[in-house]
This record gives sequence, C-alpha cells and structure tokens, in this order.
Amino acid sequence: MGGLRERVLCHFLSSTCFQMNRRKTLDEHNVMDTPLRRCLSTVDITLLGIGHMVGAGIYVLTGTVANKLAGPSIIVSFVIAGLASILAALCYAEFGSRVPKAGSAYVYTYVTIGEFWAFVIGWNILLEHMLGAASVSRAWSGYVDSLTGGVISNATREAFGTTDDSLISPDFVAFGVCIVYCGISVIGGVKGNAMFNSIFTMINIAVMIFVSTFGFYYADYSNWTDYGGFAPFGFTGILAGAATCFYAFVGFDSIATSGEEARDPSFSIPVATFVSMVVVTIGYILVSAALTLMIPYPFINPESALADAFGYHGVGWAKVVISVGALAGMTTTLMGALFALPRLVYAMAQDGLLFKCFARVNQRTQLPLVTVGVWGFLSAVVALIFDIEKLVEFMSIGTLMAYSIVSAAVVILRYRPKHKIDTIPLTEINSEQVQERLYVTGSLHPKFIGIEQLIGCHPAGKVPSACVLIYAVSCSVFFSVLQWGNENAAGWSVALLLISSLTAVSALLLITAHQQSTETLLFRVPLVPLIPALSISANIALMVNLNPMTWVRFLVWVTIGLFIYFGYGIRHSKESAGITSFSGLLAKSNSNAEMKTNWGTNDAPADTNST
Repeated sequence: MGGLRERVLCHFLSSTCFQMNRRKTLDEHNVMDTPLRRCLSTVDITLLGIGHMVGAGIYVLTGTVANKLAGPSIIVSFVIAGLASILAALCYAEFGSRVPKAGSAYVYTYVTIGEFWAFVIGWNILLEHMLGAASVSRAWSGYVDSLTGGVISNATREAFGTTDDSLISPDFVAFGVCIVYCGISVIGGVKGNAMFNSIFTMINIAVMIFVSTFGFYYADYSNWTDYGGFAPFGFTGILAGAATCFYAFVGFDSIATSGEEARDPSFSIPVATFVSMVVVTIGYILVSAALTLMIPYPFINPESALADAFGYHGVGWAKVVISVGALAGMTTTLMGALFALPRLVYAMAQDGLLFKCFARVNQRTQLPLVTVGVWGFLSAVVALIFDIEKLVEFMSIGTLMAYSIVSAAVVILRYRPKHKIDTIPLTEINSEQVQERLYVTGSLHPKFIGIEQLIGCHPAGKVPSACVLIYAVSCSVFFSVLQWGNENAAGWSVALLLISSLTAVSALLLITAHQQSTETLLFRVPLVPLIPALSISANIALMVNLNPMTWVRFLVWVTIGLFIYFGYGIRHSKESAGITSFSGLLAKSNSNAEMKTNWGTNDAPADTNST
C-alpha cells in the first residue's frame, strides 16, 4: 500500500505541475469575439493611458520625491523610470497586437508562459489597480484639504486621535470619492467614461503646458547648484527616486486591459501605448525641471508643490489654474484605475481562476456590474484606512514584476516554434532533414550549429527560455550585491558581480545564437532580445531599491493569492485537465489497483491526466 501511495503522490504532483504550466489557447478564428462592447478608437485609448498616468504623480509625487529623495536630480529619476517603463511598454505593445483580449499582462503571460505565473501576475496587477484607485482618492482628498487650509484633516485627527505616524489614518473623503467615481463609471458606460476621460485629460495636458512654460520663466538656475548641488542625495537618492517615480507610469498597462473594447486592438493598443508613454515621460521631465528651478528643493511643500512654487513667486492666481488641473488629473487617474481593475478581474474569472460571479456581464450595460461594485468598494475601504505613502511604495513591486515577466515572455514567444519539431541529433538525420531543421524557430542558427554538441539535443525554444531565466537570476544577484553588498567582504562582492555579469551576458549571447520567429505582426519589439533584456534589468534594479517592508507586504499578498489559486483556481480553470484533488485521484487509483493486482510492480496504468 505504501508503494501505491507513493506512486499516486508522484502522479498527483506531476499532474499539479502540468496544470500549473498549462497555457491558455486562443481560437484564432474567434479571437475578436467578446460580450463587451467594442467602441473605443485609438484616440480614446491613447487619452485613457495618458489620463491614467498623469494625475497624483505630477501634482503630489514630484514634490515628495524632489523634497525627500532626489532634489533637482528628480529629472534623472524620471528619465530612468520613464526609460524602464518605455522598454516595458514596447513589450506590451507587441502583445497587444498579438492578443486582442482584456486582461493585460495576465493574458499575455497565460498564453506564453503558463497558468501559475499568469495568476501571480494577474493577482499583483489587480493589487496595483486597487491601490492605484485608493492612493489617487487619498491624493484627491489631500489636495482638497490643502485648499481648505487643513480643515478636513484636522477634524479627522481630533475625532480619531491620529497623528502623522499612525499606521491607520481614516479618510472618509477619499472613501466617498472612490465610491462616487465607481458609480459614475457604471452610469456612463464604456463610451461615456472614454469621453469624460478625454475632456479631463485635455484640461490636464493644458495645465502641464502652463506649468512648464511659466515655470521656466521664473527659473533660477542657482537652485541646481546651491543647497547641495544638482544631486544632493547622490546616486542612491536618484535610484530611490526612480523606484518611487515608477508609480507615475504604472497606468499605461490600463491600455492593454481595453483590448476587448477597442475597435481595432491590434493597431490601437501598440500606437496608444507608445504615444502615451512618450507624452507622459516628456511632461513629467519638464514639470519636475520647472518645479526645482522655481524653488529650492528644501522649501518644496510635498502636499501642494506646484501651487506653492508659484505662490513663492507671488503668482497667487496660478494656484486656481493648478488646482483645476490637479483635480482633473486625479479624476482621470482614478477613473483609469477603476476602468482597468474590474476588466482584469473579469478576465481572470472568465478563465475560472477567480470566482464565477465576477465573470457575469450585464446584458443592458455590457459591463461586469458585480465586479465593478465589489472591487470598487474594496478600493474605497483601502483608501479609507491607509496613508498614501504606504500605498505608493506597495504598488511598485507588483508592477515591476509584471513588467519583467511580460518582457521575458516576448523573448520566449519569439523563440518558440509554432509546431512540434524533430529533436533527433543532427548527426543522425539526413541532409534534407538538416536543412529543414536549421530554419525552425528556436533552433540554433546555422553558423552556430557546433554549439549543439556542447549543450546537447534540446527541443526548439527550450534553450532560449532557460537562458531568459538565467539572465533574470543573474541580474537579480548583480543588483542585489550593488545595493546590499558588504564592504567587509569586498572580494566576495566583486567576484559575485563579475560572475553574475558574465553569466547574464553569456545567456544573452546564447539566445541570439537561435533562430527568431519571422511572424508578421502590426508591431514587433525591435532589437530582440536586447530591448526586453534591458527592460528586465531596469525593472530588477528598481525592485531591489524598494523598502524591505514592501517586500514583506508583497509576500503576504502573494500568499493570499496562492491560497485562492490552489484552493479554487487550479480546479475551476477552463484549461483544467480534470484532476481535482489528491483524494479523488487516490480513489481512482485504488479502484484501478483492484482490477490490476500487479500495479506497483512492472506494469503502470495509463496516464489519467491526458487532455
């Protein structure tokens, strides 16, 4: 009986492993079919992306980072964060042209890597959008509070006895704002929300142009040389600022979540992604430069940086213009988060990885109303309880991980053959078969064919996939040593830096030695695997600069997600192989054992996990 249980346990583990790695299959003929309404143009989606990114980031984040982390070098922080985001955006754009479905990085990962990692990514992006909505609600409330002279915050502190250092500080205005906008998103519908977002985004862009133009008019270039110089906190401050500034760009993946509501997703999503990222990056750089030139960084007020900077020069009327832009920007960011959040939950529920009720679409509104209501309320509760700084630092880690996996998935998909190919060693096949095999996607390029004898015979696409993992691990080691290396063990640190960098470069070179797919797409990431590799390394560099407590909170959230996946998702997945539990498998096995008394010796039963 012991041998039987061991066999069943092994079979169960292999079955579970298979289910975790199964990939989502898309019907190429019905890929455009969806119960959602396809009504968004390229302009609508572009403005949705800009509106989602330009909000609390520009009116709150710029002041906080400049004052506390980077000083005038916040410009460099935004350049680094912007480049990392643009690299990831290029990878998103290619997938947007491949997979015109709602769900963003979740769907992309499901199609290319497998179910388990897709769930992990989806679960973390879900957190990103929920915290994004909550943090912007907090910023909206804080900005209104600053305009009223702190009346709202003072009343809350007196009522609940909270201080600035309190872990929990209730904000009922933020709660109310989140609920109201959630209701508006339902009443307005998809097209109504898009029109609403477009109007407010244009107002926001006009205010950014105003701030940049008049800000440079009042510029004092000594602010970049005095008070500790251009980078008073050093390169460490620049990187820490970049890790925080990354929050300003996290909204661009909301573009990909509109895949099932775009009229022409294969064209609109790549174009909207690239245009919105370029516009927003330039805007952030210009505004942060104007801010730090107008006022010395130690005097910047993190709560209302831009308005106070103009007040510093006696331009009081500008506060009204900036306040209008701030509220408009925060409104579009909040609407963007509340637009993307239910669509991601809907995509995961439709695949069976989250509860079925979240996949129901209302026939009249063509919206998943239950999903909008439940997750909008949860976002409001988070906004009620937690401070904006804690929300912002928690958001970045899941987003950076999602961007890294999407970038890795681009490489994996470029080197994965569409059909199963012969894996017999070249020495054992004839010349005609050699020619056929040499030009299969994922196989070694003809001029590097001698390498096969060193690495052995592997199915096409397997070596590039393994090299992507090796590259990511090597980058993690490299940047971790740079961040946390011990001066007392300088020799070990240098050795680890050399080994990890050489390993990363070798993995990248080995990938380039393989044949790449020539599949025609409306948009393809250029310079693969270099661009995705740079994206992975930039994201990892930012991740290791996050607060250690952020990693602890992240692990807690992931643990909750794993309970949901293994308790519900793996058994209800539409890609399910039919094995639901160990006890069920054991019962089947015992039944088979009664019919085959020799099971456990030489004869094994047929695999019950066939698909």
